[in-house]
Amino acid sequence: MSPTIDGGTQAILVLEDGRTFHGEAFGAIGETIGEIVFATGMTGYQETITDPSYQRQIVVQTAPHIGNTGWNDTDMESRQIWVAGYVVRDPARVPSSWRSQGTLEDALREAGVVSISGIDTRALTRHLRERGSMRAGISSITSNRDVLLERVVEAPTMAGADLTSEVTTPEAYVVPADGEKRFTVAAIDLGIKGMTPRRLAERGVEVHVLPATSTIDDILAVEPDGVFMSNGPGDPAATDHPVELLQEVLDRRIPYFGICFGNQIFGRALGLGTYKLKYGHRGINQPVMDLTTRKVEITSQNHGFAVDAPLEGTFDTPYGPGHVTHVGLNDDVVEGIALLDRPAFSVQYHPEAASGPHDAAYLFDRFVDLLATAPEPEPEPEPEIVTEAGHDAEAPAAESTEAEGASIDAGAVASDDGWPERVPAAQDDPTLPDPYQVSPAPDGPDEGGPDAGGPAPVEPEARAAELYRDDHRFVPAHDDELAAVWDEPQDLDDLSDLDDLPEAETSRFDVSADEADADDVPELDQPTSDEEPMPAPPGWLGDYLTEEPEAPPFDRPPSERQDTDRASDEERPAPPTAPPPSAAPPPRVSFDRPTPTTDEEA
Repeated sequence: MSPTIDGGTQAILVLEDGRTFHGEAFGAIGETIGEIVFATGMTGYQETITDPSYQRQIVVQTAPHIGNTGWNDTDMESRQIWVAGYVVRDPARVPSSWRSQGTLEDALREAGVVSISGIDTRALTRHLRERGSMRAGISSITSNRDVLLERVVEAPTMAGADLTSEVTTPEAYVVPADGEKRFTVAAIDLGIKGMTPRRLAERGVEVHVLPATSTIDDILAVEPDGVFMSNGPGDPAATDHPVELLQEVLDRRIPYFGICFGNQIFGRALGLGTYKLKYGHRGINQPVMDLTTRKVEITSQNHGFAVDAPLEGTFDTPYGPGHVTHVGLNDDVVEGIALLDRPAFSVQYHPEAASGPHDAAYLFDRFVDLLATAPEPEPEPEPEIVTEAGHDAEAPAAESTEAEGASIDAGAVASDDGWPERVPAAQDDPTLPDPYQVSPAPDGPDEGGPDAGGPAPVEPEARAAELYRDDHRFVPAHDDELAAVWDEPQDLDDLSDLDDLPEAETSRFDVSADEADADDVPELDQPTSDEEPMPAPPGWLGDYLTEEPEAPPFDRPPSERQDTDRASDEERPAPPTAPPPSAAPPPRVSFDRPTPTTDEEA
């Protein structure tokens, strides 16, 4: 057992390279080993340590004062605390929030999370920035540095670790839509946070959260309008099943949206590589530029790996051209990618960010717009029935066209790399821009222009009108009915023709109470007893679903935000009355802090 210091138990922190810090035990007494990383958020520590993406990681909080708002059951992002260890400098002695239901240390102790406090987290963070993230160990049961260091270097590294099976939900559940249901989304839980399905539910989306081991049949069984892949821990290069699953989703042209780990899985599904960052991005103050709008947003991030893709131009994928949509402004890391010919995009950060910031919440609106405008997913191809003679027994032979010694089915178009591309419907206007294409269309013989047999170039005016951007939201600008309203605004003052309109038929529900007959009232469709109810979300998510969602501030124009966010003069409380001059000043409050006695301790 470690000796005690000032009534507390001594603890040590040993890094893989031998750097050692001495402090005081915080949370559970014991020993833990993991990859040590630092998080720069000044708030939201409860959301941080309940994020499944921190599985097998020791988190260092760079903010010096942690725990001042205590602990509550509402701010849980998942069913438990996931960090392998926790490092803070100055933990709060007493919580000072009306929402607190306990202390941070009690929560760590109850969860069995070994932690350490009272060390120089600034020096530790600078060391990790220079040397990179590495393995480390915390122990409050031994003070032998060499013994702990030996255990640290024997521990597995984060590179090559597939951890999705350790954090995913054991069974599927459903988060119902708030209000009227508009769409259904299958969310693959790679380590999902509770705020993510809530953000979708606020927009009328019914979310079916499925385990990471789900198959394409499990996804199709819920008849989704789109598929979502969440954040999660581990090395994307070692996680293969979600990649194969996403490729089947993309083959069917089902709209896709991924965040964080889902962005890395998307990159792998497109044939891109991933790599490990030196010390990663973790915190709520990471600047990112949306290259489609040239706007900068402050984002919440938690990742140690990134997608390797070119920042400029497009890149080839099995599903058509792709391009980078977001880039980190600190180090030019790829923060978002999208396909040009299919409804699929992803970002490397957390747009749900329960503790803030909320700059990137528009991405959920972009996903909902994608669900509303995406074409119908392609049906699964029927298996070919082959007889002993080697011919199809039922289906007639497809017409084919010979081209350079190869044949393709009639009705399909082969791209330059041999992958089939979607054939526009007969009613589609080929001169209109693709609603998913943001980058300029090919326009030249070297890039598939008309001289090379490709589509006709799109005029600049049509390209400029491709998307109407309003507060980060993409609205197709070539909708015929909508264009008619925009081009020919109606004069609402001229109502003289309303009398000539035919009288509408009386609804069968438009009767008085005296005329109503109970036998004539139609019965609403009720589920039969044979139907199985949708699985309810887990208990830790209940607080999210019972709370009244707050209207996001970006739904109001900037000119109205300041006035509506302020209380009126009548509602604003009166300022406190100044004490009379003769009153004695209040006594100064002093905190008993140990004074360093040596330069080394200081």
